[in-house]
Amino acid sequence: MVEAALWGFAGASSLLIGAVIGAKARLPLPVVGLILALGAGTLISAVAFELTEEAFALGGADAVAIGLGAGGLAYFAGTVAISRRGGANRMAAGARKDGDASTALLLGAVLDGIPESAVIGITLLEGGEVGIAFLAAVFLSNLPEALASSQGMCDQGVGLRGVLARWTAVALVSSAAAAIGYVALDGASDQTVGLLQAFAGGAVLTMLADTMFPEAYLHVRGDPSLGRRRPERPLLEHSIGLLTTFGFAIAYLLSTLD
Repeated sequence: MVEAALWGFAGASSLLIGAVIGAKARLPLPVVGLILALGAGTLISAVAFELTEEAFALGGADAVAIGLGAGGLAYFAGTVAISRRGGANRMAAGARKDGDASTALLLGAVLDGIPESAVIGITLLEGGEVGIAFLAAVFLSNLPEALASSQGMCDQGVGLRGVLARWTAVALVSSAAAAIGYVALDGASDQTVGLLQAFAGGAVLTMLADTMFPEAYLHVRGDPSLGRRRPERPLLEHSIGLLTTFGFAIAYLLSTLD
């Protein structure tokens, strides 16, 4: 359990790295968008080869279909609730950061991170070692979320200590999710493990379409609602698709090392 928690924290540690970079380095938003695209590609690959494929091997087609659908619905319900509290643009630098929105920001990051971290515990339980590809995908996908959001927090006057405190809390919750995934499924049937793997995969896939890809384009193009529309940049905009493919390829190669 302790090992699972440590690996879960390792995957979420990029939240702290992103927070420091966002608060200090002030990377251009197009760069953040391209990092988002790379992370999205790694997560697509990890969902395909670390989650769905394994879920089918353990639980069959029924477990995959039911789990994917249930995971997608769970993420959908959670993100709708968070959006109504002001967290719809939780990955966007410069978004509103009053009390409710700051809370929604943290809840949204937890919502994104729990299924990913739980899977880290599941993969450790199955093979005795963490899935390298999925861990790398989680690490990369967390980085731009904290980076972009931390820039927005600093713009609203939140100090580095406050930013780090918020993201440390999220990282600890992710660590706990990995430990719970490990303990709760110890001794569970293959059908149950496969179902929960597919559930996590459905949640992650919904998050990709709902959050990561739209935000990647908003960061590269600028968000008109925030007064940041930029001139068209075809090279950067089309690089989002290319980097997504590169991320997929990298994660697939890492999965062959597991």
